[in-house]
Amino acid sequence: MRTPPVRSFAARGLAIAMVLLAIAPALAAEWGSIAPGKSTIESVRATYGQPTRQNTQKVDGYDTTEWLYEGDRAPRGLQRLAVDFGLLTPAGYRPDLVRTMRLDPVPGVFTRETVLLGWGKPHRVGKEGDAPLFFYQDGLVVFFDKDGWLASRLLFTPPQPNP
Repeated sequence: MRTPPVRSFAARGLAIAMVLLAIAPALAAEWGSIAPGKSTIESVRATYGQPTRQNTQKVDGYDTTEWLYEGDRAPRGLQRLAVDFGLLTPAGYRPDLVRTMRLDPVPGVFTRETVLLGWGKPHRVGKEGDAPLFFYQDGLVVFFDKDGWLASRLLFTPPQPNP
């Protein structure tokens, strides 16, 4: 009698990751239930609670707010989550609407391969200094380390128009 193969923890993790990444392209402009241009202060508070720090400033003459989640208040796998509120829409200025969201991951959480599997081929590739950048029309910019392997920052914005 043959014994069934033992599935390792890594194999199960890979299978789960592949399922999650298969649906990620449809969610390119959102992460952790936050979608720039759609989510509000209340929905972010309901998901993540009160921020570690809150800053206010004027951007283009509008009052904006930034919420920072750091340390043990940051979502798992992140050093910091920064959410900026205040977006000018066709219907007028919305101070409660998410404008941008920045993820500063723990090194190694988002590799180039993970980004490509999760969000697909970028619409454009660029550089900031010696480090590569991926631009996605759906509203994502990925900043890599100088070797181009580890994502050092992910910036989510509302969808961008075709250049």
